[in-house]
Amino acid sequence: MDLTYPTDAESFRTEIRNWLAENLPERWFDEDFSMTAEEKAEFNDDWTRKLFEGGWICATWPKEYGGKGLTTMQGVVLSEEFARARAPMRADFFGDTLVGPTILMNGTEEQKKHFLPKILDGSMRWCQGFSEPDSGSDLASLKTTAVRDGEEWVINGQKVWTTQAQFADYCFVLARTDPDVKKQAGISYLLVPMNQPGVEVRGIVQPDGTDEFNEVFFNDARCPADNVVGGLNNGWKVANDTLGFERGLSATTGYRRFEQEYFLMVEKAKDNGAINDPLIRQGLARYYSKIQIMRVNGLRSLTQTLHGTKDMGVIALGATNKMFWSETHQEAMQLALAIWGAESMLSTSGPESGSWPAAMRETGRPTYPVSLMMRAYFFSRSETIWGGTSQIQRNIVGERVLGLPREPKPEATKV
Repeated sequence: MDLTYPTDAESFRTEIRNWLAENLPERWFDEDFSMTAEEKAEFNDDWTRKLFEGGWICATWPKEYGGKGLTTMQGVVLSEEFARARAPMRADFFGDTLVGPTILMNGTEEQKKHFLPKILDGSMRWCQGFSEPDSGSDLASLKTTAVRDGEEWVINGQKVWTTQAQFADYCFVLARTDPDVKKQAGISYLLVPMNQPGVEVRGIVQPDGTDEFNEVFFNDARCPADNVVGGLNNGWKVANDTLGFERGLSATTGYRRFEQEYFLMVEKAKDNGAINDPLIRQGLARYYSKIQIMRVNGLRSLTQTLHGTKDMGVIALGATNKMFWSETHQEAMQLALAIWGAESMLSTSGPESGSWPAAMRETGRPTYPVSLMMRAYFFSRSETIWGGTSQIQRNIVGERVLGLPREPKPEATKV
């Protein structure tokens, strides 16, 4: 690690703190601050407007595309101060964080001018169309096709685990545009309208009654020929850029949600006496130690970014970071269940606020109610899958970093 926060970044920190203090609700920083459901809804609408007017949405984007042109370190400080204040930076993860930066990096000037303003002002919502029923970890084996028909692409296939598809206006889709080349080489990255004939969205109901995930069926759906990002048959490279944004978020702030969970777990263990169990205490100590490792690894990742490092160490750190935090969090959720005990099953148990994934997604009582604690546990089961499974991350480290032999492919079943 070789990391020093420059003077201009620290002065920018003061500017952000002052803006947050002036624009967040009164008593926001008080320990007993809370909002009713109606107040939360009103705050969310008003807060998005304030963020947009302040220029804080996608503030690291270039000024000509609506951002503030912040430096990398200013962007880091911005994330740190919003995380410190527990203030939301906006909800459209797929637009702000994934497809927006991808279009900035790989899109044409026309694509940037058309799509980026709508991402910034929140008028265009997005979902991600990568995984398929038989192409999850082995994404390059995808079967969704796109065939050119004049000035349009005609798309047929199925995507799965498509988060927020029921609300999205557009989907960034990986589709096979050349079936006659090796699988990675014949894929294109398309921007597909969702509100059209030929697109069907079916919710996948989870154990807690919610259906955030969806199946999406494309049956002769269409998108303009110019909606290819990064060039024809270059989708594999563009998709890896998108996944890099997903895996590389919040280098110096990502650990904070786990740290907050840790303190909530300690508080609960003290309250119900679980802290007297030596195995519980040992588990809490182990979780705290791993949170500090996450913090240090985040600083290491930021250092690599600032120094423009592009060697195998970057690949190794990215893959190991993803494995480490996702597997650590699953272990921590097992510990949380042990602390809460049978109370975990009550719909009223668990923290009412904070950065637990389930609490962040609380939109009302599901049809089959479970506690926030159990919803957090359920969500943690997915974390070793999205953004690249742990198994794939191990293959990346073994094959591309350590130079080990490639994993043998299973033999075709003989009939």
